[in-house]
Amino acid sequence: MRLRILYCLAFLLSCIPLGGVGQTTGKAPSGPGPTTASIGTSYYIQPLAPNFHLPVGEQFSYDADWRLWTAGNATIKLSNNGSEYHVSATADSVGVVAMLYRVADRFDSYFDARSLCSSHITKHTEEGTHKRETNIRFDYQKRKAMLDERNLKDNATKHQEQDIPPCVTDVLSGILYGATLPLHDGATYSFPLNDGGKTVNVQAHVEGHEEVKTPAGTFQTIRVQPEADSGVLKQRGKIWVWYTNDGQHIPVLMRARMFWGTLTIRLTRIDRQKE
Repeated sequence: MRLRILYCLAFLLSCIPLGGVGQTTGKAPSGPGPTTASIGTSYYIQPLAPNFHLPVGEQFSYDADWRLWTAGNATIKLSNNGSEYHVSATADSVGVVAMLYRVADRFDSYFDARSLCSSHITKHTEEGTHKRETNIRFDYQKRKAMLDERNLKDNATKHQEQDIPPCVTDVLSGILYGATLPLHDGATYSFPLNDGGKTVNVQAHVEGHEEVKTPAGTFQTIRVQPEADSGVLKQRGKIWVWYTNDGQHIPVLMRARMFWGTLTIRLTRIDRQKE
């Protein structure tokens, strides 16, 4: 059984309403309110709003629970490399789950500081008997996602290229992208997500408000339920994300109800990192 804690966490966090998706004319939508669109060459990802500040230097820590056990823990932190933001994440299985299926994953994603388009993502994944190094580069001139992967057990390599739209997010950069949006009640947003294969179209529905308690505290939140036209969400289960109902939209609770059970991920602490 493959729990893949970090991938699930990253996908949960990235399946959120991203900024105004372009319409079939290829022009930015005018006026307030959400729009939806299918994947294609005419839509885009909205750049960072001038008055929004991403949480540079902050680290978010999470615990993941599966059935009766604590399945693992994860961290996500953001730094600024000048023209790019760098978001890094770790995930490790613990306890009983670690004995059943060991996970030790490290992800690093880079995205443009103004457009928020992903530039590349690297992964070191140790999941059960699988150990891989993966690099995905997004070439917007060629409109290609270029994946290069090496199996650390037998040194076998793989290269593949997939079409992408003019701007795309990945499983980590999307974590912070969605927090920049207003998350209006009843709104549905659409955005492209690429993890080296076929670009997935994700629609996220803002469902309502709830009070949520986690080890990090009690929060007033906005509940979002994403769905996708293919990939892990397609007819495999449901995912919900709870964001703080304030100007930061911090993801404090995630829940995935899949065929193998329910995985619940809770925020445990927020730390300010020394520069």
